[in-house]
Amino acid sequence: MSAAGIEQGCQPDVAVIDSNVWRSDRSDYNALREPIQVAVEVTSTNWKDDYLDKFEEYQRLGIPEYWIVDYLAIGSRGFLGSPKVPTVFVFALESQGQYRRTQFTAGDRILSPTFPELSLTAQQVLTA
Repeated sequence: MSAAGIEQGCQPDVAVIDSNVWRSDRSDYNALREPIQVAVEVTSTNWKDDYLDKFEEYQRLGIPEYWIVDYLAIGSRGFLGSPKVPTVFVFALESQGQYRRTQFTAGDRILSPTFPELSLTAQQVLTA
């Protein structure tokens, strides 16, 4: 993210990194030169950072997949709808560099472009 033109990095709550990239320099997570494969943010009182700032940053950096886990349903109704319910969002980077959003709640099986064999429901993630 940038504040007054100063580049700042953000570290996701969970990051999936290609094993070859990780082996190349484990000493400094911040020095990775390749984008991580998946970034996951778990919302808290600063939920706007996850939905707005980090969303834009991860999209700009070309991170192929970004998850927002809003287990408290604290995001705005503009994101969660009405009534607000705990939700897992999966954003997949498309060829034109923009994220496509998919929303999962309750017993919905989460579909991950990076891990098509994943067999988790939104409820399993939201209550973990």
